[in-house]
Amino acid sequence: MQWNKSIELFREAVKHIPGGVNSPVRAFKSVGMDPIYIESGTKGHIFDVDGNEYIDFISSWGPHILGHAHPAIVEAIQKTATKGTSFGACIPLEVEMSKLVKSFFPSMEKVRMVNSGTEATMSAVRLARGYTKRTLIVKFDGCYHGHSDGFLVQAGSGVATFSSVQNNGVTTSTVSETLVAEFNNIASLEDLFKKHGSQIAAVIIEPIMGNMGIIKPEENFLKEVRRVTSEYGSLLIFDEVITGFRLSAGGAQKLYGVIPDLTCLGKIIGGGLPVGAFGGRAEIMDALSPDGAVYQAGTLSGNPLALAAGIAMLKELQKPETYPALQAKGKAFSDGVGRLIEPYADHLYYAVFGTLSTIFFRGKPVRNAEDARACDTELFAKFFRLMIAQGIYLPPSQFEAIFVSGAHTEEDFARTFEAIEKSLKQLYK
Repeated sequence: MQWNKSIELFREAVKHIPGGVNSPVRAFKSVGMDPIYIESGTKGHIFDVDGNEYIDFISSWGPHILGHAHPAIVEAIQKTATKGTSFGACIPLEVEMSKLVKSFFPSMEKVRMVNSGTEATMSAVRLARGYTKRTLIVKFDGCYHGHSDGFLVQAGSGVATFSSVQNNGVTTSTVSETLVAEFNNIASLEDLFKKHGSQIAAVIIEPIMGNMGIIKPEENFLKEVRRVTSEYGSLLIFDEVITGFRLSAGGAQKLYGVIPDLTCLGKIIGGGLPVGAFGGRAEIMDALSPDGAVYQAGTLSGNPLALAAGIAMLKELQKPETYPALQAKGKAFSDGVGRLIEPYADHLYYAVFGTLSTIFFRGKPVRNAEDARACDTELFAKFFRLMIAQGIYLPPSQFEAIFVSGAHTEEDFARTFEAIEKSLKQLYK
């Protein structure tokens, strides 16, 4: 493949945009390439500015669960745009969207719309602190909740108590109020609560990790997290930005039967447009301004274009045939990849949950962030380059998920399997 126009665009971009990109993962640094510039997408495919076609397994990091440019979503956006793109005022679509979200997530008795997953998690944490009158938050090593200052922390060797600063520009005083536990290790969480339980406002968690690759919770882990938070009067926040709607119509909380106090959503509920939401028990949500003293606001929150697209998406997901078809496609893909990975079990570990999966370049199970960090990222980068040269667009990072969409076809899968088989033979010849 030739990427001449992409190379030219990137050379120009670095003159005007920090690093030449508006989100770091797009830089392709971890896979040893310059960015590829995408011009269009349809169904399960995307096309770059050089005319190259790819089978897309990023799906804009999740929201295109039905594929690119879905007719119902495109029509909703076009129709709404003719009436106006933003008003900074209440619109009927806000009510419709809130009712739709609640129909999928009964635990969200009241819903507040925002503009991104980062806004949703940031606002949920502020609300938890305001509601409980406590200051500390617990997150899990490797779980990503957006780029708000308090989340940009890492665990040290073993279980961290008060976390260290991971990013320049984030102050020690900010992250001193964020504690870090180890995923799939309930004892690490219990230890933090024994020391600081009366000060912990909330625990926030990706119920299935999606930002260190796909890492599933072990049996009863989420139930134990719920038990600990309840015992100490802390709130439990599920970050379902990735898992919401991807795993089931009711997210991970429905699958595992664990009900959080607050839920954060994003990506999919905008049908590809910028949107997010958080919600939970009415008594907690009523602590938000204007009824309560916890301030949260946004001129573009509840934007008509984003809501119209999201409503169209959710109505498609409500159709009885949608999830069985998605689950069937997810299984067809993972079964095929699993067969190809099996001969390389000493080198690779394949994690799957529905339409989400990750090929870990590590010949042992991955159960937490520390395991994921032990992967051979250089070998993954070689694999990525081999795959993209064959027209298969995978996430440009070892620590991300492959997203299968409802628009992918058997032919797409066959081409992908062929590319995987060829690439692995080259890597391990």
